[in-house]
Amino acid sequence: MAFKLHVVICSTRPTRIGPSIAGWFHKEAVAHGGFDAELVDIAAFNLPVFDEPEHPRLRNYRHAHTKAWSAKVSEADAFVFVTPEYNFGPPPSLVNAMNYLVTEWHYKPAAFVSYGGISGGLRAVQMEKLMLTTFKMMPIPEAVTIPMVSQYFDDEQNFSPSEITQKSVKPLLDELARWTGALKPLRA
Repeated sequence: MAFKLHVVICSTRPTRIGPSIAGWFHKEAVAHGGFDAELVDIAAFNLPVFDEPEHPRLRNYRHAHTKAWSAKVSEADAFVFVTPEYNFGPPPSLVNAMNYLVTEWHYKPAAFVSYGGISGGLRAVQMEKLMLTTFKMMPIPEAVTIPMVSQYFDDEQNFSPSEITQKSVKPLLDELARWTGALKPLRA
């Protein structure tokens, strides 16, 4: 049985390009064969700024949006966060979505597909990695980084990766599969 991988679209902005990039990466993850990959869009959960009355570690969720988010995150063995960089940091939608939960994230590895201007989202990823470790997650070093991302879109907003971007996918997925298997006993 393949591991369950969630390819998470982190931006919720109406004019976002994340879904196109995530769609491309999702197809690559399916073709890789090491995962049962699913696209997960944070925007689909309509999470307001954290609004649960109790601490998430208690898992005493009151709101339907939190219960749905918890169930979705619990399904995954691993994550790939498809993330832009907002003002040298992570998108607030991702930070908010992470903070809704605690134990659902534990002992799961994560990787990043980042995009943006000259930095390709790397500054956001560095902050996101720190955040993930507080949830007992393992962010791996292998990544797909897409600097100057706008040049890889056609007039219909379809994403076509560069050769170097394409070549960075397999090493990321191979390493993520290793970590997913290694952490499985801790998730049991």
